[in-house]
Amino acid sequence: MERGVLERWIKENEGLYVEATRHPFILSIRDGTVDFSAYKRWLEQDYLFIRNFVPFVASVLVKASRESEDDSDMETILGGMAALHDEILWFKKEASKWNVQLSHVVPQNATEAYCRLLEILINPETDYTTAVTAFWTIEAVYQQSFSLCLKSDSKTVAELMEACRRWGNDDFGTYCESLRRIANRHLANAQESVRKKAEEAFKLILQLEVDFWNMSFG
Repeated sequence: MERGVLERWIKENEGLYVEATRHPFILSIRDGTVDFSAYKRWLEQDYLFIRNFVPFVASVLVKASRESEDDSDMETILGGMAALHDEILWFKKEASKWNVQLSHVVPQNATEAYCRLLEILINPETDYTTAVTAFWTIEAVYQQSFSLCLKSDSKTVAELMEACRRWGNDDFGTYCESLRRIANRHLANAQESVRKKAEEAFKLILQLEVDFWNMSFG
């Protein structure tokens, strides 16, 4: 893996990055000790998040069409857009399996804070470099986290394997790698003021992920 701006930021914020990608909630899934009530709380709140995530990804696609000189950016992001339809259907199916009533879910503070950031990122004034950096960060945290639960020494219970495969699988890892390359390319060519905004978004998302896991873990 070539080293770019993102890799430097990960190193500089290693503690926060590890907290976001190896959170006790995820480790409890990996170790087979997770409280199912915590998993259901995550399921409820992440469904609310994904409903707000869809328009954010759509906005990244629009920004790519206007600001990126590489057509492959749009193709990569469009692939992510297509997958979100299946993701929403999966949440509904998973909720039914766990008797979770999604229509009655009330957003918790961590969910509301995360969705407020998405609204800021959707704003047309937010540049493409910052938006695609944020997109990669959100996706990479989930891929890094849930892939832990698929390792050969994990004790993930059968009931949660489907959820872990959804974000921990190799294909999603390859997709995240494509987003990483896009973000790094734009960060390398960005003005310092833009790079600073992207770094702020990167660090804020890591903290919001930690807060979201904390909320789920209870």
